[in-house]
Amino acid sequence: MEVKEINPAWLDESHPNFNRWKRAREVSIERGKFVSSIINQQLDTKDLSVLDLGSGEGGTSKVFSENNFIVSFDLSLIRLQRQISSVISKEGFYPTEKSSTNNKTRFLSSFEMTEPELVNGSALQLPFTNNSFDLIIIQDVIEHLTDMNGFYSEVKRVLKNKGTIYLSTPNKLSVFNFLSDPHFGLPVLSLLKRQSIKKYFLKQFRKDDYNRPDIAQLLSLNELLNLFNSDYEISLYTKFSVQELFNGNKGMVWSDFHLKLITFCKLIKIDWLIIKLSNDKIGIINKYFTPTFYFTLCKK
Repeated sequence: MEVKEINPAWLDESHPNFNRWKRAREVSIERGKFVSSIINQQLDTKDLSVLDLGSGEGGTSKVFSENNFIVSFDLSLIRLQRQISSVISKEGFYPTEKSSTNNKTRFLSSFEMTEPELVNGSALQLPFTNNSFDLIIIQDVIEHLTDMNGFYSEVKRVLKNKGTIYLSTPNKLSVFNFLSDPHFGLPVLSLLKRQSIKKYFLKQFRKDDYNRPDIAQLLSLNELLNLFNSDYEISLYTKFSVQELFNGNKGMVWSDFHLKLITFCKLIKIDWLIIKLSNDKIGIINKYFTPTFYFTLCKK
């Protein structure tokens, strides 16, 4: 199998973000269980056709593969290789190479598979027939995409009528992300557009990252609502996620600043107040304080 990424930044131990990325990889299964705990509040996660879009280390795909047919889909061949060697260890499983837009993957009608089907490709050209999936998981992916309209159209196309999307993404306007951007650990960057981050930060201080196509550009709550409102019924899960966070869920946070902030809040015993103030409304708390949004989007 050809590998096109020779030295991915996220495996470079000298990279300033290495420890952050390493922590995220180590809690891959825990992240998947957290995703499942939210989706289970919306629908019965059994005998579903599921697309894990941008599956990364494969933990979420592994969790959902126990009772569903799942496609673990990623742009990175190296990530899919790692799923074979670590999270997924089934002999004979190899990623499907990128498909042309004319060759759509068709699914079996049964749900006998107990491991994810691995597919390599672009979210802008999903190699699946229309109305293929009951559930699409988009976990910390959307902020890395450069063609939002193309992505939106493809996801809508392959999602079944009345299907569900799970979406998580950092909040552009969160005061906590303003103090420490979740991708770089520095102030202010969360507010900037991708080109401004490259021009004013990467070009000066992280030159090796300058040409990376996946530099994150965060979205605000209003931007997300404007994107999805017309085609989806939107539900927020802030209250639940805050409770999980302070109950010690390991699959939600991996940046130094946010981990220290949680510890500090527990130390001065204000975690109860934060839980009380958290809510699932489209208001000040979620617009300007909630660090990460957790949504379910039900197709109308």
